[in-house]
Amino acid sequence: MKERPFVFIFTLIMKDKLYSIVFGTDTRSGRIFDQILLVIIILSVLVAMVDSIPVWFKEYHWELLAIEWGFTIIFTLEYVLRVIISPQPLKYIVSFWGIIDLLAVLPTLLSPFVTGYETLIIIRSLRLLRIFRILKLSRFMQESNVLFHSLRASSYKITVFLFFVVMLTVICGTIMYVVEGAENGFDSIPQGIYWSVVTLTTVGYGDISPVTALGKFIASIMMITGYGIIAIPTGLITVEMARFKDKKLKHCKMCDSDNGEHAKYCDQCGEEL
Repeated sequence: MKERPFVFIFTLIMKDKLYSIVFGTDTRSGRIFDQILLVIIILSVLVAMVDSIPVWFKEYHWELLAIEWGFTIIFTLEYVLRVIISPQPLKYIVSFWGIIDLLAVLPTLLSPFVTGYETLIIIRSLRLLRIFRILKLSRFMQESNVLFHSLRASSYKITVFLFFVVMLTVICGTIMYVVEGAENGFDSIPQGIYWSVVTLTTVGYGDISPVTALGKFIASIMMITGYGIIAIPTGLITVEMARFKDKKLKHCKMCDSDNGEHAKYCDQCGEEL
């Protein structure tokens, strides 16, 4: 009976130690753990890519399958460990990283029962985003904050702009359907709208193109207009970025991030400003 408190304390200490290694990046062991995990993730993504090549799939199918199951076992054990040592397991499970960690192992685990989902293991590449935590790239958080607020502030203007672009493509596509006709590949209004989108975005696949002089003239105007349209969203966002940088930002001493001038708590760590 006397050994139980000791075992309980030892378990708590080990749990805290594992938590600092698995979830933390402040300790040397935590950084090493994440670095090893990143290497394994990269290797598993490369194996998934190789497995999609028909020649290599036929020649090394069983070897690649064995390697893939090895990676899956490692990731499954890691996921279970994270759930066990997390102070709030349910919160971790439904979090962004928890869902990504689960999706990293589900395709392979379900492959014996459901076919066609094996290639979804490429979603493991999303876990490489953990490198931002490992390298402590918090100095880039301020710039991402500026970009996020600028996109949000210019969202209505961009929506109006996109609505205008959609209307322009529909009108131009309809005009080209009337001008060119089915004999030149514009056999329907949706086909004309498809050509209009391809031309206005300056992609130009070339699968259908105008033949008549009037059609070529309209296409030339649309191509030139496309370059101007591409520049408009950039200008809208740039203006909002300049406005946001001119505002007085509140700096958080706890996590070294910047917040809006009216913020009472830090957006990153929740510390009172």
